[in-house]
Amino acid sequence: MRNPVFVFVLALIMVLVDIYVYQALRVVTPAGSKARLIVMAAYWILSAAALVMVLFIPFSEPESWPHALRTYFFAIMVGLFFSKLVASAFFAVDDIRRAIVWVAGKVTNNAGNAGNPTEGITRSAFLSWMGLAIGGGLFSTLMYGFNNKYRYQVNRIRLRFSNLPSSFKGLKMVHISDIHSGSFTDKQAVQRGVDKILKEKPDLIVFTGDLVNHRAAEMAEYMDIFSQLKAPMGVYSVLGNHDYGDYVEWESAEAKRQNLEALKTVHQQLGWRLLMNEHVAIEKDNDRIALIGIENWSARGNFGKYGKMEVAYPGAEQYPFKILLSHDPSHWDAEVRTKYPDIDLMLSGHTHGMQFGLEVPGFRWSPVQYMYKQWAGLYEADNQKLYVNRGYGFIGYPGRVGILPEISVLELV
Repeated sequence: MRNPVFVFVLALIMVLVDIYVYQALRVVTPAGSKARLIVMAAYWILSAAALVMVLFIPFSEPESWPHALRTYFFAIMVGLFFSKLVASAFFAVDDIRRAIVWVAGKVTNNAGNAGNPTEGITRSAFLSWMGLAIGGGLFSTLMYGFNNKYRYQVNRIRLRFSNLPSSFKGLKMVHISDIHSGSFTDKQAVQRGVDKILKEKPDLIVFTGDLVNHRAAEMAEYMDIFSQLKAPMGVYSVLGNHDYGDYVEWESAEAKRQNLEALKTVHQQLGWRLLMNEHVAIEKDNDRIALIGIENWSARGNFGKYGKMEVAYPGAEQYPFKILLSHDPSHWDAEVRTKYPDIDLMLSGHTHGMQFGLEVPGFRWSPVQYMYKQWAGLYEADNQKLYVNRGYGFIGYPGRVGILPEISVLELV
């Protein structure tokens, strides 16, 4: 974003989109009216302010801005730009219609079937209103979503397994994922989520990665909150793609390595058992099950593949029931189902449900489903199950629309 050429190109695109949307505003506001003057003034003031801020970025240090200001500024700018693009899609449909009518008029005129060529084909007021309404509705929805980022939803799911040892029947396990502590701005709200977890009194707590956005230091302010998470059978965790610091520039490879080591220490200080391509036995009465945890493993090339099932799995085959903690759900189809069919339950996160979508009884949709086949909730194939947590925190967009932050309470029966 600091690259001057990139910023200039972005600014040019913004200007072109602003002019395009302006043409539709002219159609739906009465000429010469006070309403048009007010609407146009507000539109251009907001657009000019956004443009100036974007052009100012190469000469500023956004990283030094107050965290909340930086987060909301970029979210609003992106939301506004994306909403204008969506509205422009409707205007484009109208322009295609106008072009077709114009060409048809020319052809008809040249054939001598009509008098004058078709001139002055006006924009469709309906499509202009439709584009503005949907674009404006999208922007309003994104703004409303700011209020949902700490609205933790407790989802209770009963999972049936025929091979579950009798001692573990009724086991209550809380599954959380994607804390992204570097995005938080309200410590009391985060505490309310942890209070909900503690209220469940789980036997076991598992966390499936992305404790931070980039740096281990992001957890400093929240250590006292997440260290409250305790369970009789322990708290276990794995790393996610963001935990490796792959998306930030480091002064050296050594600095990046030290950051990862510091993050491992954070897990230890929280009282969480970080599983790094290994498995442990969970015991109850005379029965034992295996809990396997691997580093991030993604079937998608743009995410890291640090996990090593060939290291974590050996020895686990002796246990009658196996749970795998693996951050990225694409791992399930790509390796787990094909090579490890005796892993009964895999727990993942990563997708956040894209923090945007629609979930109603019998139907759910999110743009992330076009990238991930398994993106939220429970999936089953043969005797194996996968549960994808929608994420505790957020990143990028500081909000949630339709896909709320999740605390999964899984009961094994």
